[in-house]
Amino acid sequence: MNQQALSAFIWSVADLLRGDYKQSEYGKIILPFTLLRRMDCILEKTKAAVLAEHKEKSNLDLNAAPFLLRKSGCGFYNISPLDMKILMGDQDHIKDNLFSYIQGFSAETRDIFERFEFYAQIDRLDKAKLLYQVTERFANIDLHPNKVSNDQMGLAFEELIRKFAEISNETAGEHFTPREVIDLMVNLLFIEDNDALVKPGVIRTIYDPAAGTGGMLSIADQYMTEHNPDARLIMYGQELNPESYAICKSDMLIKGQNVANIAFGNTFSEDGYPHQKFDYMLSNPPFGVEWKKVEKEIRKEHEQQGYNGRFGPGLPRVSDGSLLFLMHLISKMRPANDGGSRFGIVLNGSPLFTGGAGSGESEIRRYVLENDLVEAIIGLPTDMFYNTGISTYVWILSNRKPEARKGTVQLIDASNFWQKMRKSLGSKRKELSDDHIAEITRLFGQFIEAYEELPSPRAGEGAGVRGRNKP
Repeated sequence: MNQQALSAFIWSVADLLRGDYKQSEYGKIILPFTLLRRMDCILEKTKAAVLAEHKEKSNLDLNAAPFLLRKSGCGFYNISPLDMKILMGDQDHIKDNLFSYIQGFSAETRDIFERFEFYAQIDRLDKAKLLYQVTERFANIDLHPNKVSNDQMGLAFEELIRKFAEISNETAGEHFTPREVIDLMVNLLFIEDNDALVKPGVIRTIYDPAAGTGGMLSIADQYMTEHNPDARLIMYGQELNPESYAICKSDMLIKGQNVANIAFGNTFSEDGYPHQKFDYMLSNPPFGVEWKKVEKEIRKEHEQQGYNGRFGPGLPRVSDGSLLFLMHLISKMRPANDGGSRFGIVLNGSPLFTGGAGSGESEIRRYVLENDLVEAIIGLPTDMFYNTGISTYVWILSNRKPEARKGTVQLIDASNFWQKMRKSLGSKRKELSDDHIAEITRLFGQFIEAYEELPSPRAGEGAGVRGRNKP
């Protein structure tokens, strides 16, 4: 069964939920139950050994966690004698037993279920007389590693996330990044380093301060693996929304990655990685969101730490925090003499045009240009995102520009690179095709000297142009 068939089979559980749950709520059940069943299958082989080890170490009054992780052979364990097969044997106590089973997981895993508010969903399913049926449906799905590899499971889970995202955005307007926009950003991020990234055993770090459901990190990891199976991309992220945070950690756990590298909380007031620098960064922070809730902490850092902090150049107006994310990412760049960094960020038009001379926005732009950090700005089509139809821009920044790019900013107008979607999803009516992504990547990679017409009669034409940086 391929990942599309697997994800479709799992999503068929929605048939049971119809009527009691809104479509936009299906993911609240399907995603955590998929994670639960996958972990249940993975732990089956070492279940007896883990239980014996837990009993032995508990009798010795030792911290059993590191021993149990070693016995389980993966990044999590469960000390409950229950599993999903056993749960099916006691229909009358399904709710209490399921609670008990989840409580038996290691702390990082319990954190995921708590952020999903899974206990409340279990209670709701129980009241709707659906809990046993849904649990049974998942218990009968074979997600053992010898049947479904980590790669297959990861792709299937991504497909489930995508379905949930599209339904949510169609009905609730939540903020997710379309897959093709991430594909483009990942291409632009890595293209100049392709020669270095194909070397045996290469290790790099990547960070997203507004990680959402983890799509950018996940696709960056796929790119690295496809181009160099021996490469290792260590992923870090932070997310404020509890459900998105839970989905992101679930995705990483399912793929066998370290979920401890995903921090929860507000990136500005509770920076999860205050002293770390990263090789690469990607982010699509929310457009036009005010930062009044953390204004006190940000102004304090700006005034007391200046350029030793994250916000030395200035502060944008409180109604739009986009440039705060830009400065935050700049602060996470490795020094140029330590290899430097590159990052991509999606912004609306406000950071480009808002604020007159002497304003916070103007001073931030001055700092970025005078330090020659901007490699390129790519204008995307309108109607590309689920929750807004406004114009958006991908910025690529680096403190290790190739010699040919120094002192310049490449501008690529890709506003006509699009094809119409068969079905609109919220505000999203357009998408980039693979050909569009390849063409924008070519324009960027070849550092096109002048305006270039793209000969094509269809919608989806555009132009690339390089402009000089004159701060």
